[in-house]
Amino acid sequence: MIIQTSAPDEVTDHAAEMYSGDIADVGFVLSHTQALAVNPEAHQAFEGLVHAIVPSIGIRVYELATLGAARAIGSSHCLLAHGRKTLRAELMDEDQLARVARDYTSAGLSEADVAVMAYAEKLSSDPRSMTDADSERLRAVGFSDRQMVDITLAAAARNFLSRALLALAVPTDEVPDLGPELVAALLSPLDPTT
Repeated sequence: MIIQTSAPDEVTDHAAEMYSGDIADVGFVLSHTQALAVNPEAHQAFEGLVHAIVPSIGIRVYELATLGAARAIGSSHCLLAHGRKTLRAELMDEDQLARVARDYTSAGLSEADVAVMAYAEKLSSDPRSMTDADSERLRAVGFSDRQMVDITLAAAARNFLSRALLALAVPTDEVPDLGPELVAALLSPLDPTT
């Protein structure tokens, strides 16, 4: 990592809450938490954005948009963290998550789920080529204008965070509760040979 981060006994207020949350959840402070805690006010603002997005689209659509964006960006941090969040929220089982990670178009997802992931992936890989047709695909599978905005914001928020972690060379930690086969599946978008 190209920045200096603080030890657990050196942080206060929101940064201390971030650290203690990781320790309670995984037993240590994740590298990405340490990096984000350098500016805890920005982290709080990011959390506020997520809390404003999720109510209209629900956690499943939020996580699908996040995974779609993370796979296009090549963010191991977010693929692993949100793969774990997807499992913990019981949005899908390990087998389906592995299939979604490898090829969401043939993983048994609904047409709406595939549309969300494709939209987030395109927004994250080639946003200048997006047209009304991309938004209309979301509308065609039943999303409202508010939901379309929030799906866009979910993918854009993932771009913000994932690209920041990559730019700061934040190491990717081993994520608890994910076996080696699932980790390999989640990270498969990063390897063009798989």
